[in-house]
Amino acid sequence: LDAAEQAADKARAARREAERAAEGARTRAAEAGAELAAANRFVRGVAGPSDDARPLAEALHVEPGYELALAAALGPRLTAGIVSDLVAGERLLDRAGRDGGSALIDGIGARGSASPDWRDRPPADGAEPLLDRLRPRPEGARLAERLLRNVWIVESLDAFAAGFDGVAVTRSGRLLDLRAGELSQAPMGGSDRLLEEIGRRDELVAASQRAAEDEARAGEAVGRATAQVTDADAARETAESSLRATLREAAEADEDVGRREWVVARRREAPEDGPEAVRRAELLGDLRAEHRLAERIERERADRARALDALRSGAERDLRVGAEADGAARALDTARDAVAGRRDALQAELEAGAQAGEETAATLRACAHEEAELQGRLKRTSEAVTGAEVGAQQARDAAAEVERELDAIARRLGLDPDLAAEPLSSEERQSLEARVERLERRREQLGPVNPLAKREYEEAVEHVEELEAQRHDLEAALAELEGLIKETDRRIREAFEETFAAAARNFEDVVEHLFPGGRGRLRLVRADQAPRPVIGGEPEPAESPEDEEPETGVEIEVTPPGKSTKRLSLLSGGEKSLVALAFMFAVFLARPCPFYILDEVEAALDDINIDRFLELVKRYSARAQFIVVTHQKRTMDAADTLYGVSMGGDGVSRVLSRRLGGQPVDEAAA
Repeated sequence: LDAAEQAADKARAARREAERAAEGARTRAAEAGAELAAANRFVRGVAGPSDDARPLAEALHVEPGYELALAAALGPRLTAGIVSDLVAGERLLDRAGRDGGSALIDGIGARGSASPDWRDRPPADGAEPLLDRLRPRPEGARLAERLLRNVWIVESLDAFAAGFDGVAVTRSGRLLDLRAGELSQAPMGGSDRLLEEIGRRDELVAASQRAAEDEARAGEAVGRATAQVTDADAARETAESSLRATLREAAEADEDVGRREWVVARRREAPEDGPEAVRRAELLGDLRAEHRLAERIERERADRARALDALRSGAERDLRVGAEADGAARALDTARDAVAGRRDALQAELEAGAQAGEETAATLRACAHEEAELQGRLKRTSEAVTGAEVGAQQARDAAAEVERELDAIARRLGLDPDLAAEPLSSEERQSLEARVERLERRREQLGPVNPLAKREYEEAVEHVEELEAQRHDLEAALAELEGLIKETDRRIREAFEETFAAAARNFEDVVEHLFPGGRGRLRLVRADQAPRPVIGGEPEPAESPEDEEPETGVEIEVTPPGKSTKRLSLLSGGEKSLVALAFMFAVFLARPCPFYILDEVEAALDDINIDRFLELVKRYSARAQFIVVTHQKRTMDAADTLYGVSMGGDGVSRVLSRRLGGQPVDEAAA
C-alpha cells in the first residue's frame, strides 16, 4: 500500500508538472499568436490588402541589418503587388481606384539590362551584391534578380572603380544611382520597418508552430500523466483492498490461536476436567447467583429496619413538637387579647385626636382668611406708598429738569441762573420778551423738529458699532474657514495624489498581465489642456481667482500589443472589458474593499483573456472576496462555490460564483 501511494503521489506530481508545462506552452502559443497577428496587421496596414497579388516585400527575406539598404534600393516597389501578366496588373490597378498603386509583372521586364558578368566588376573593395543578402521566395526570385542586378552594398559612397554604372547603397540606407545620377536616403521607420516586421513574422510563424507543437506534446504528456494517475489510483485501491483482506484474515487467525491456546492452558491446569466441567460451572454460577440474591435481601431487610427506627424517632419528635405548639397557641391567644385591648384604646385616642384636629383646622382656616385680608390691605397700602414715592420722584425729576432747563436757557441768554431777589425792570422785561419773540420766529422758520433725533442718532451709532463688531467677527470666522478649506484641500490633494500614484503603478502592472506585450498608464489632465475652438475665434477666458486651481481629470492610455495608442472608444468590446478590469484591480490594490461583485465582466472575452482574468482573481482572492455573475464555463470551473440562479421561466440559468479563499459559505446567508 505504501508503494502504491508513493506511486500515486509521484503520478499526481508528474500530472501537475505536465499541466503547468501545458499551461506555459499554451501561454507561449497565445503570446506568439498575438505577436504574429500584430505583425500581420502591420504588414496588411502598410502593404495594403490584396486579393490575388502579394506585395513584393512578402516575397523577399533580407538578413537582419540590411533592411534599410533594401528599402533604399527598391523604394515604393516593396509594396507593389506581384502579378503574372499584364491583364492581372490592370485588374489590380482598377481595384486600387483613385488611391493609385503599382504592380510588378513577373513575365515582363528588361532582362539582361546589366551584363552577365556584373558580379565580377564590384564598385569598390569590400563591396558585395545585395542579392547575396536575400533569401527570396520562389515567386519573388526572378523579380529580385531583375530589380537588384548590379546593386552593391558598400561601406561608403566616396570612391568607385572606373566604368561602374550600377547602384551603390550603404547599410544605413543611402543610395547612389550612377546611371541616373540620383542620390537618396531611405527614411527610418518606413519600408525598412515593413521588412523587419515581415522577417519577424516568419520567425513568429516558426515560433508559433514550435509553440503549437510544444502545446500538443504537453497535452499528450498531460493525458499520459492523467492515465498514469488513474492507473496508480487503481493500483492503490487494489493494494488497499488486499491490505484490508489480509488484516482481516490475520485478526481471525490471531483470534483462533488465542482461543486454542486458552483451551490448551485450561486442560493443562485441570486435567481432571472433562464433560462434567460445564455442568459444574453452571451449578457454581447458580450458587453464586443465589448467594448474591440472599445478600441483596439481607441488605434490603437492614435498610427497612433503619427506616423503621427513623420513623419511630420522628413520631416521638412530632409528639414533643405538638405539645410545644399547644403552649405556643395558648400564649398567642393571650397576646391576641392584649393586643385587642391596646387597639381599642388607641382607636379611642385616635378619634379624640381627629376631633381636636378638626377644631384646629377650623381655627387655622379662620386665621388664614384673616391673614389674606391683612395681606390685601398691606398690598394696597404698599401700592399707594409706591405710587406716592413715584409721584414724589417724578416731581423731583421735573423740578431738576426745570432747573437744568433754566440753567441752560440762562447760559444761552447770558444771564445769571440764580433767581434775583428783586423783579426785573420794565426795560429788561421788554428786551427779554422781544428776544423770545425773535427766537420763536426763528424756530418757526426752522420748521418742525424731531425731538427724538438725538435718541435715534445714538441708537443708530450703537447699531453701527454692533454691526462693525459683527463684521470683525465674520471676517475672523471667514479667515479661519478659508484656512480650514485650504487645509482640507491640501489633505484631499495629498490623499488623491498618493492614491493616484499607487493606482497608476498598479495599473501598469495589471495591464502588462492582461495585455502581454502591451502597456498602459494613467495620467492627470487639466481642463485648460483640452482642445480649443479654432473656427469663430477663441472665447474669452473666464476670470477666476489667482489661487484657484484648474479642474483635474484622469486619462487612461492603453497600447495593446502590436498597436498604436488608441482612445478608449476605438477599442473592441473585449479590450474595453480588459481595460476596465485593469483599472478596477489597480484601484483595488491601492484602496482595497472587503468584497467585489462582478456582473458578467468577462462576457466579451475569449478563452485566453478569461484565463488571465481568472489568474488575477485567484491571485487576490486571499485579500478580498469576489462574487462573479457569469455564463462562462471556465469561470464556473475556477469558482470555489457555485450557486445556480433561475431567471423565472425563460430557461436561462446564471451562476453566482462566490470566491472566499476556501472558507465555507452559509447557503441561507448567501
